[in-house]
Amino acid sequence: MEPLVERTRLARTISHAQDELKSFRTYLRWMCVDQSNIWMGCLSWFMFIVFGLLVPLVSHFMLACSTCDATHTRPYDWVVQLSLSSVSGLSFVCLTRFVKKHGLRRFLFLDKLCDESETVRKQYTVQLNRSLKIVSFFVLPCFIAETAYKVWWYASGASQIPFLGIVWLSDTVACVMELCSWLYRTTVFFLVCVLFRLICNLQVLRLHDFAKVFNVDSDVGSVLREHLRIRRQLRIISHRYRAFIVWCLILVTFSQFTSLLITTKSNSRLNIYKAGELALCSITLLTGLCILLRSATKITHKAQSVTSLASKWHVCATLDSFDEGETPRTPAIHDEQVLPHVGANGESEGDDPSEEDDELDNCKLIPAHAYSTISYHKRQALVTYFEKNQGGITVYGIALDRSTLHTIFGIELSFVLWILGKTI
Repeated sequence: MEPLVERTRLARTISHAQDELKSFRTYLRWMCVDQSNIWMGCLSWFMFIVFGLLVPLVSHFMLACSTCDATHTRPYDWVVQLSLSSVSGLSFVCLTRFVKKHGLRRFLFLDKLCDESETVRKQYTVQLNRSLKIVSFFVLPCFIAETAYKVWWYASGASQIPFLGIVWLSDTVACVMELCSWLYRTTVFFLVCVLFRLICNLQVLRLHDFAKVFNVDSDVGSVLREHLRIRRQLRIISHRYRAFIVWCLILVTFSQFTSLLITTKSNSRLNIYKAGELALCSITLLTGLCILLRSATKITHKAQSVTSLASKWHVCATLDSFDEGETPRTPAIHDEQVLPHVGANGESEGDDPSEEDDELDNCKLIPAHAYSTISYHKRQALVTYFEKNQGGITVYGIALDRSTLHTIFGIELSFVLWILGKTI
């Protein structure tokens, strides 16, 4: 009986009119990355092989145009094609593995929303509906620029390969195939990055909702169980995406260093016609990488802010217990000297409330009723637990926080200066 229940619980669901994932499944089907059955799986791999591998190869070797003038030559085309194909291949394989192994609903943690508050469910649904618009927001400007370049390149007569018998028809088909290949590879890459951002935003919403437990009379055991549940989902996200983040960082770094190396050679002649497509490729890859790192850093910062919030909660509770006479308190004159102009919310008189403050990071004091039934030792044990288990997104045990980003930036800058020293 138990295996039957387990299979029923993990079974794939079919979209219906009220399904919040109906638009997502439709989008995946149009992108030909839906592998819900064997036929869609075959079509998905066929489209990836055609637009992700074959079209870039044919475009590079048949349209290299070594006899073109200085304006129409494409000396950096191999870097562009290799970079886009490598990151799109990585994204396609990871997305296929995620959806096939977990299902779209479990991958986006929609099966866990029933345990969340109404606020978290509504806000996550709004972000879910906006995620596809965010993909379009990043892809469309780059696609318009790429389309303008390709149309100009073919319309100006750079390609003269009448493989269909008619030159203009051959150029039109080749231009459309190249644009479809670029759009397919870029969209798949941005889709995986935006899905990671969406999942991280769910955990941010949960942490904001979790911060409210310090403003009410909560039990330490319930607070601990809720935090353990959040840390478990953060570990799941880290385990699923760690390989993608590492390989994405490696591929983008290799692409950028290669671009820097070949464009700073003494015999290179840079102009917008030659290096424009390479610059567009670099902008695309760096934007996707920034989405990943910013999302991971944001959720890690929010998870670590829980420790600060718990410490402030513990301090306010301890001070309030001093007022009630549990332990001898210091003379009242010291309190007035330390906080002479602090109001009831912990803000100085005349200060304007900051728009950046939220439930996890603010300068307001915790109300006294929030800890009326929790003893000092329980509060201290909870704060110690938060200090030792801050959580966040990790990559093979390394937390992706601001210090890690500073380290990555220092390493990248060292490589850049080394390459510039060798070339310039």
